[in-house]
Parts: sequence; C-alpha cells; structure tokens
Amino acid sequence: MAVLLGCIADDFTGGTDLAGMLVKAGMRTVQMIGVPQEPLGDDIDAVVVALKSRTAPVDEAIAESLAALRALQKEGCKQFYFKYCSTFDSTAKGNIGPVGEALLQALGSNFTIACPAFPANARTIYKGYLFVGDLLLSDSGMRNHPLTPMTDASLVRHLQSQVKGKVGLTEHSTVLKGEVAIRARFKALQAEGCNFTVVDALSNDDLMSIGLACADMSLVTAGSGIALGLPQNFRRAGLLADGLVADALPTTGGLRAVVSGSCSIATQGQVAAMRDKQPAFNVDPFELARGTDVVGAALAWAASRVKDGPVLIYATATPEAVKAVQAQLGTEKAGSLVEDALAGIAKGLVNLGVGQLIVAGGETAGAVVKALGITGLRIGPEIDPGVPWTVGISKDVSQKPLALALKSGNFGTPDFFLKAWSKLAS
Repeated sequence: MAVLLGCIADDFTGGTDLAGMLVKAGMRTVQMIGVPQEPLGDDIDAVVVALKSRTAPVDEAIAESLAALRALQKEGCKQFYFKYCSTFDSTAKGNIGPVGEALLQALGSNFTIACPAFPANARTIYKGYLFVGDLLLSDSGMRNHPLTPMTDASLVRHLQSQVKGKVGLTEHSTVLKGEVAIRARFKALQAEGCNFTVVDALSNDDLMSIGLACADMSLVTAGSGIALGLPQNFRRAGLLADGLVADALPTTGGLRAVVSGSCSIATQGQVAAMRDKQPAFNVDPFELARGTDVVGAALAWAASRVKDGPVLIYATATPEAVKAVQAQLGTEKAGSLVEDALAGIAKGLVNLGVGQLIVAGGETAGAVVKALGITGLRIGPEIDPGVPWTVGISKDVSQKPLALALKSGNFGTPDFFLKAWSKLAS
C-alpha cells in the first residue's frame, strides 16, 4: 500500500515533533534522516524526511527539499507537507518561503497555507501575528536566537519578504466558522492572486478545522499542529483505518543519558532542573577552541557515574554567554565545535552502554544521529507535546535497539529530562 502523507521537515527535532503528532492521530510513521535511498516498508502510513536545511543557504535548502519531494513521490504519497518550526524562525531571505514556492512549483500547484500554530506549546496566531504565550514572537526569547532572530511577529509581512508571490490572511473569525468557510476563504484568496495564506489558530479545534479544509491541497506548509487535522481526511476517503496502534516500539534497555546543545529558555530550565537531581558535565566552547580533549574528559566523567542513573552532558547557556562565545570564536565556528563535540560524546555514551538517550536541540540532534549512523526513526509514545520517544533505524542490523528522544529546544516541561524515562518500556 502506498504511503499516504509525505512530509519534509527542515530540521531533525522538528521532524520528530511532526512524526509524533501523526502517530498520536493514528498514522504509523517513520522519520528518515535525510533523503531515503531505499524503498520503505508496507506498514507505514506517513513518512517524515528530516533535513538540516533550516539555516542552510537558500539554494541548498531548495535542492535538498526537492530531492526529498522526489523520493516521497516515488512512494506514491497522496499529499505533501513542508514542516517548519512553530516559531517560524527564518531570515528575510528564507528558507520557509523559497522552499515553499519551489515545492508548489514542482507539484504544479499555486496555493497553500502557512500556519506554524501549536497551541499545546503556547504558539498561537491572531490577525496574522504569532504569539508565544502572551507575548508577541518579537518580544519573546526568539528575538535573541543566534541564527534566526525573530524581530517581527507579523507572519504575513515576514513571509511576504521571502516570496515572489502574494501572501494573504485567513482570520480567526473565518476559522471559527469551520471547514466550509475556511475553504471558501481559500478560494477567494486564490481569486485575488494569492499563493500563500497565513491562517489564524488559537486552539486545537481551530487546527482540526484548518486541517480538514486542506484535504484537497497537494502541499501543506505548517508547524506540526496541522497534523492533528490531516489524518481524518484520509479516514474520510477510506484510506486510513480507525483504531490502529501506531506508537508501539521494540523494548530497549541499557543506561540512560541526556545530551543538550540547545540554548533556548525552555532547555535552560530543563538543564537546571536536572542538574539539581543528577550528575551534570558542562561542555565549555572555549576549552574546545583551545584544543582540550573535552570529549574524552566528558566520557571519562560519565563512565564512573552513568551506571547509577541518568547523567547530563550539556553546552546549554544563556543568550549573553552564547553571544560572548560567538563574538570571540565566530558564530559558525562556535556552533560546529559544540555540535561535533556533543555528537562525539553521544557516540561514546552509546559505546559505554547507553541505550536510552535524550538529545536537546535541533542542530545537536542532527549531528548526533549522523554520528550514530541512524538512518531513520520508528516513532513511539509522546513524552510532552511535540516530543515522542523513538527507536533508531540503522543499516547495521547487528546494532542494539537505541531509544532516542530528540527534543526541540523550546519544547517540554521543566522536568522533561527527569520524567521522560517513565514513558519508555525498560
């Protein structure tokens, strides 16, 4: 049976976030790390291709996304989904708009939505403005993002700066009227020459209505929230059965560890909470730059502690500390030093017997799965909204099952690193 929904995510944790939402909605889902080279199995309803394109050069992001689209088309997907972050973080040049336009053109379509709303994680859209909790996006911690600072909360204005086509707005008053009214608004905007519409959403009910209204769209662009509504379209069409157990994972054992590279406010709180309870090791970028064997030191430290319970190894820091590092080392060098070190540490932890690993931060997660030779993820039970447990898929069939939780920096409750283990069968 052909895969129903083919998704392209612009980073790794964002891909896992989306895959987890689809599993919750009853779709058996795998996440592939990069463009899949082999045919997928028959027991799959949705595929998420996770790229590392969020902060890549625009041309590179477009090329990788189109390659992913071609691979998903070969799987016979009925609909396609371009997933980006719920904070819509991107620059004035891209990559959300340019990638969306390229995918539309490749699919022979001329209209889609833009809706990063995720109310369960306090991301809502009203009058086209994106809110994080009670704050405009531009007043939130995202204004200090080291790579994609978001200083304008108007999604219409921000997206319009990235695309050649016209961007419209579907307001909340229309969304409240339901699927039929939303479809009518979409048609009216198309008649006005719009290629994109930002869609307001304040609740999960809004997302359900929007998802249903997108049934006939070849391409949906959104955060993971719209995944609540899309699966029902396939059920209506008789393509997806009710009652599927979509989140079953093979049992994993082994030791437990957390590797954190995200510097988001949420992750800072999670690191602080775990430091109070469990052993923690801080990775210092300046020591890495001096050539100190930080990876070796971290693994030697972990070897004597990890058998007694979960350990935390982190490079998470405040925005001020991150800026100081970037000012001295350069943004790109600082990022690559930390990512490479954390990836090496994660690989060493697995060699020490870690079989259940949490990784915080999209860039960090991408580096870690690459270092571990993970080619895909089977998606399992949710820990917090947008963050499921997964089990890695590897070409090395002799490799022991490895449970991974790849957490977007902004997601999860303060006790995420402490409670996550209870959701995983040991």
